[in-house]
Amino acid sequence: MKTFDIKQFDEKDEEIADALISLGMSRNVSMTLAYMQNTKSATSIELERSARLRQPEVSIAAKQLIELGWINEREEKRKQGKGRPNKVYSLKVGFKDIITYLEKEQKKVFEEEQAKIERLKELGK
Repeated sequence: MKTFDIKQFDEKDEEIADALISLGMSRNVSMTLAYMQNTKSATSIELERSARLRQPEVSIAAKQLIELGWINEREEKRKQGKGRPNKVYSLKVGFKDIITYLEKEQKKVFEEEQAKIERLKELGK
């Protein structure tokens, strides 16, 4: 029987994921980022088990994060047995940089909504 040493989500990780979800990120991306912010690298299997995601959900989340330029992906040969190589992901930018990006996006949304409200005030005169 194989044993795996995989970091498990704690309350802080859950809170981070919930905050990211509340900012409009998908659950899969949020859970992936919450896990990745505490580790140098993670295999798709580690993400599946710790973030409670299925393999396709990890792949989709990773693809989105790669497109944003936030993570790197590499393949690593399996140590035992046959099959496809493991995907290994690592953060390409710091978690603080991701937070800064999200903050800017939220400010942009707020300013757009505020402009609409101001326009409504003008129209309502």
